[in-house]
This record gives sequence, C-alpha cells and structure tokens, in this order.
Amino acid sequence: MLLKGERTFVVRDAGGFVAHVNMPGWLKPKPSDHGHGPLAMVVESILAPGRLIAMHEHRDDEIVSWVPDGVMRHDDKATGRLVVDGDHLMVMNAGTGFWHSEETLVSDPPLRMLQILVRPRGAGLSPNIQHGPIPAATANVWRHLVGPEGEGAAFYVRSAVDIFDIRLDAGARVEFPRRQGRDLYFYVFSGAVIADGQTFAEGEQGLHLSDGKIEAEAKSASILVAFLLDPNAPIARQGTVGDHRKIPPAIIIRAFLKWRRFRQLWRRSS
Repeated sequence: MLLKGERTFVVRDAGGFVAHVNMPGWLKPKPSDHGHGPLAMVVESILAPGRLIAMHEHRDDEIVSWVPDGVMRHDDKATGRLVVDGDHLMVMNAGTGFWHSEETLVSDPPLRMLQILVRPRGAGLSPNIQHGPIPAATANVWRHLVGPEGEGAAFYVRSAVDIFDIRLDAGARVEFPRRQGRDLYFYVFSGAVIADGQTFAEGEQGLHLSDGKIEAEAKSASILVAFLLDPNAPIARQGTVGDHRKIPPAIIIRAFLKWRRFRQLWRRSS
C-alpha cells in the first residue's frame, strides 16, 4: 500500500532560514508516531545567502546533510570547517553530544537541502562526524549514499536505514530500491513522478508499507531521495531534534488530519 503525503504544513520561518518539516509517520491513516521506525523526520531547509545558524548542540540524533546544489558551510568544535555541496555528504552521529554551526556566505547562492534525522539504535553512543566525496550521479540510476553501520556503505548511520538518491530524465521509468523486510519512504525534491497511479509533485512524499516492487515514472526532470527502513528495528527516541519534546502527540495529529480531510471534502462539495 502506497500512502501519499502532500507538501508539509509544518513550516518554521526564522528569517533567512526556512524549514519544511516532513513527518513520515503522519502519512499513515491513524498515526501513532511522527516518525516511522528509525526515520524520525526529513527536513527541507532553505538558507538565504549570508545566513548563520549559530553553534548549537545535538544529542542522540543521526543527521544526514544532503545538498544537491549550492553550498552549506559547517563548523564544529571537533573537526573545524567543512563544506557540504553536490559533491560531498556529511553525517553527524551526535551520540552523547555534538556542537556545530551552519552558514552561507553573502557570495553563496541560495541553499536548499535536506537534513535527515535518523533515530540511532540506542542512546548515549559515541559522537562522530563523517564527511567526504560521493560518486558522481548517473542519470536514471539510484545512488546508494548511506547504509547501516558495518554493512559497507561509504557513510553510515547507527540504525537500520539505507538512503538513496536519483536524478530522473523526463519520461524515465525506474523501480524503487527494495530490501526484504524494509518499508520504503521517498521524497520528491524537485519535479514530479507517477507511482502506483498517483502523482507526486515537488515537496510531496510517499510511504510504502511493504517490501514489494514499486516503480516511478518521471513526468518531468526530477530529483528523488528514497529510504529503506526496518519499521521494527530497535531505536532510541531521545534525539534533541528528531524527537523534540514540542512535537505534537499522535492523538492531536489524528484529530487535526481528520479535521483537514473534512475541510477539503467540504470545499470540494461547496
């Protein structure tokens, strides 16, 4: 079953820094968790040129920074200054605590990226940072970016999640990555695709509660990010961002989504 999520209604605007927060678990008909297994949230972040997000701490989150275009300039107390762009990826395994800042220079282009919050297998792990080049993208071919620790991926998270991206030409048709016992979540970063008879436009997302075959056809040139995750994997839900205490509980979200669906039906019938 492929569940569709429209562009998120959770948007934080901090003046030059806008975050569109996507909650995979909220795609379910009756959400019980804002995340889905080890995937807590996927945040589309937009930074204007010359914007600084001051030094701040993360704990018990695995944070993947994916930048398809533009430049994100990172600084931390352990490794110093790093640049994340279309040729480089960064994973912060925050563990017991990791401090960092993010910025764009006035001379940089506007930045639009994904910050992916993964729940680790346990709390209180050792902090670490991974940064390095990624292979050049090949059109219409999935690129494996991140995998579980110890399974040989160039970048790892300490949880049962694999992350892929792809750049599709208009009209291209591909099968989503599959792995036994894993659910699929995907995010359309740009363009539009058809999957399971449904159209997914920019900023929309899908959750496939199965490891069965599913394909996507690009209506236009598109960029997608896909996740294979074990919904029953052991996880710690103590991340300072991924499981922030201000995230509304599931019972409130159920009521809100029910009200929103009713409002949409009312508008269509009036």
